[in-house]
Amino acid sequence: MRVLRKGLSLLGRPGVLRGPHQPLYQQGQSPSPRTREYFYYVDHQGQLFLDDAKVKNFITCFKEKQFLVFFFKQLTMNRSGRYEDSFPYLSPCGREHNYVHCDDRPVVFTHLLRGTSGEELLSYCGGAERLVVPFQPEKLLMLPENGRVYHPGPEKAGGVGLVKSALAFELSPGFQYDRGAGQPPTHFHWQNQRHALTNELLPFIRGKTEEEGAQD
Repeated sequence: MRVLRKGLSLLGRPGVLRGPHQPLYQQGQSPSPRTREYFYYVDHQGQLFLDDAKVKNFITCFKEKQFLVFFFKQLTMNRSGRYEDSFPYLSPCGREHNYVHCDDRPVVFTHLLRGTSGEELLSYCGGAERLVVPFQPEKLLMLPENGRVYHPGPEKAGGVGLVKSALAFELSPGFQYDRGAGQPPTHFHWQNQRHALTNELLPFIRGKTEEEGAQD
């Protein structure tokens, strides 16, 4: 992981102050012997960046598949006692602690794939077939206020993933609204089946939105 960071670190600043109530950090800092800390950001397209990169776009994001697979398979909630509010996720790598925050969710589903047995899979964060969860159409959630779509994700990373806007657009014709405009969709039509949506993710999404609003 250290080799991959070296080139991209040239695009970043040596340290960042994330506002009056958020901590100052420096990439690669060592709070204890033989321990290093790095800081990352995931955008709403599922692209991973060093958090202090001056420019965040497709050119500056991490693209090496092996690195992305390892990084996101390790991703968990940050309960380290350090930077938990500013960086709520953590991807540990031996003595390296990689702190992560995101635009919405750290898991972003980018492609719908078909597995070797014909099953449908959602792939996330650049890992192709190596970062997938089973596609469960009845568990999709669309928020009517912003059109964002969510789907269950890996439990240890919060259990919810954002569906990338391009993929959400492809799925959007399948949503049906029996409760009228302004309400979440009630059904999703997929592969000649009409699935009743559970909307079980709604409390998790609403809770996050309300918490962020209270902090503003």
